[in-house]
Amino acid sequence: MAAKKSTPHYVLLGGAGAMGQITARDLSETLPAGATVVLADYHLDKAQALAASFPRQNVTAVKVDIHHLAETLKALKGATVLLNTLPYQYNLEVMDLALKLKAHYVDLGGLFHMTRKQLELHEAFVQAGLTAIVGMGAAPGITNLLAKHAADALDTVQEIHIRLGGLDRTRYRPKPVLAVSYSFKTILEEFSWQPALFTKGRFRFVKPMSGRDPHRFPKPIGIQYPMYTLHSEVATLPLSYKSKGVQEVSFKIAFPPEFVTHVQFLRDLGLAAHEPVNIQGQAIAPVDVVNHVVMNQPTPVVVGEVEQYEVLRAVVKGILNGKKITRIVDCFTQGMPAWGIGTDIDTGTPPAIAAQMLVNGQIHQRGVLAPEVAIDPALFFAELEKRQMFVTSEDRAGWRFKV
Repeated sequence: MAAKKSTPHYVLLGGAGAMGQITARDLSETLPAGATVVLADYHLDKAQALAASFPRQNVTAVKVDIHHLAETLKALKGATVLLNTLPYQYNLEVMDLALKLKAHYVDLGGLFHMTRKQLELHEAFVQAGLTAIVGMGAAPGITNLLAKHAADALDTVQEIHIRLGGLDRTRYRPKPVLAVSYSFKTILEEFSWQPALFTKGRFRFVKPMSGRDPHRFPKPIGIQYPMYTLHSEVATLPLSYKSKGVQEVSFKIAFPPEFVTHVQFLRDLGLAAHEPVNIQGQAIAPVDVVNHVVMNQPTPVVVGEVEQYEVLRAVVKGILNGKKITRIVDCFTQGMPAWGIGTDIDTGTPPAIAAQMLVNGQIHQRGVLAPEVAIDPALFFAELEKRQMFVTSEDRAGWRFKV
C-alpha cells in the first residue's frame, strides 16, 4: 500500500486551464485548514495570478513541463493526489507520472479509446496500492454516477442511456463567435470520429453526428436534439453492468443549432484533420490551428445576470420485482454565482470532490476504476448539493420512455 501522508498535498496539473481553474477554486474553498494545493502549469504567470486571486490564499503555483520528467517529478514530489485537467491526449503520460510520484490520480475523461487504454493500467495501480479514477467530470463522471444510482437499485438492467442538454440565455459583449468551455480540438473530434454504441450486447460504431432525435429535458431547457458523440461512458458502463445483463448503452449531447452548423462547416472544410500540412515550410495540423484560434477568442463580458441551465441525465431501463421499470435520474445546475462560475461547475468540481474522497478514505478500491465502480453516489450527490447541483430521480412503469 502507498504510504499515507499526514498532510494531504493536492497537485492540479493544468491548473490554469479553463476547467483547471474551476477545480482549483473548489479545492481552495472546500479543503480543511492545513491541506496544501499546488497549481502545476506550463504557464506559470497565469497559475500564479490564479492562485493569488483565491480568498483563502491557500494555493501556490509551480511551472511544470511534463515532457521534462526529472524536473516534473522533483517539482511535484510529495503529491497525495494528482488531478489531471490537461487535454485527454496526455492521460497515459500523466498516469505514469502518478505512479512514479506514488500518488492517487483523477482525470476528466478520455473519449472512449483513451479510456480503454487507461483501464489496461489497472494492475500497475493495484500493485502500487493506488487508485486512478478515470473520467470524473460532468460527462463522463456525474453521468456515470447517475446511471449507477438507477442501475444498482434494479434487479436486472437492460439499457443505460446518457443524455445532456443545456440552455444559455446570458448576454455577452462581444458575443462569442464559437462559445466553448473546453478544448475545441476535442469538440471537433466529437463531431468527426465515429461514436461508439453498445447495442445488442456488442460494441459498434455509427456515423458522426447521427441520431439527432428530439428529447424532452426539464424546463426551461425543453426539447432539444442530442446527437451521438464518442464518449467514455460507453467504454465503462457495459463492463460495470455486464453482470446485470445490460444490452444497450449510448451517449448523446445536444449543442445549440447555430453552434452545430458552425462546427460542422469547419469539420467539412477539413479543419478537423490531424494530419499535418506544409504551410510555408512549417508542418502543422489543421485541427491545431483552428483550436488555437477558437481558444484565444476575446474573453466576453457578461451583460446583466448569468442565465445558464444544464441537465445531465441517465435513463436506465430494467426489471424490479418482476416488473419493467424506467428510472430517469437528472443532475440540474444553474452555476455557482458565489464563485463566479456558470454551468461549467459540473465539469470542474467533480475532480476536486473525488480527490477529497480518496484522501478521506471514502474510496477504498485500488486500481484504475470508472466512477461507477469507485464512488458511492449518495456521498457524491451530497457534495454536489453543496455546490448548487441537485439530483432528482423519477420512476416510470414500462420501457416506453423515449431516449
